[in-house]
Amino acid sequence: MNTVRVDVDQGAGVAAVTLDRPARLNAIDLTMARELVEVWRALRFDDSVRVVVLAGSGERAFCTGIDRDAVVAQPGSPYMQDDPLLGVGPKANGLWKPVVAAVEGMACGGAFYLLGECEFVVAGAGATFFDPHTTYGMVSAYESMLMAQRMPYGEVARMVLMGSAERLSARRAYDVGLVSELTDRGQALAAAADRAAVIAGYPAEAVQGTVRALWAAREASLAPAFAQAPHLIALGNLPGARQAELFAARRAEFRTR
Repeated sequence: MNTVRVDVDQGAGVAAVTLDRPARLNAIDLTMARELVEVWRALRFDDSVRVVVLAGSGERAFCTGIDRDAVVAQPGSPYMQDDPLLGVGPKANGLWKPVVAAVEGMACGGAFYLLGECEFVVAGAGATFFDPHTTYGMVSAYESMLMAQRMPYGEVARMVLMGSAERLSARRAYDVGLVSELTDRGQALAAAADRAAVIAGYPAEAVQGTVRALWAAREASLAPAFAQAPHLIALGNLPGARQAELFAARRAEFRTR
């Protein structure tokens, strides 16, 4: 059973890619990670697709990061961190067709690997954004680095340091620049598809060249930051057993701002 669904509107030139594990809040397990890689690489060679819309299945979540039940073997060296989420984004797989994210419900933790490689984000009024890493004794490295290029430093710092105690509302995310368009609840996908159809009507070479140019500017600062991430994670992460204890003891209370 596929965990990523792809629907192509050839007339519009738009592909809808949907994370399809609603019972697990669209958390990314190792199967979904592999399927995302396959989807992005396949879309590179599908000339009928000029723009992609990325969404999550169901109303509760866009994506809640890595599935904690996923077992990832880690080597002993801090220089060889096998992070299964590093390769799940479109840019990591050489896709230079624009990707527009449509967010409803929660987007947290590892979801920022995906949002960080989308061109812009459309969100429904009920969407929330947060990063629980520090709450569970984990370093938010790649996530915070990606978000630091979309939001003011203080907003990223507050989000990642407050962990699971606080969530960024869709309105606040719009105000600080993470979200480019705010819709009524449940309307993000339709709005994102409309914007994608407009972009798909333009010459593909010019659009893709523009995406590549924008990403080149981001890569200039991301590359040296990413080079430090494995060592920072190895130094700062608590042992897995202690992380699990903190996760099991998590409290449901949080504030939304």
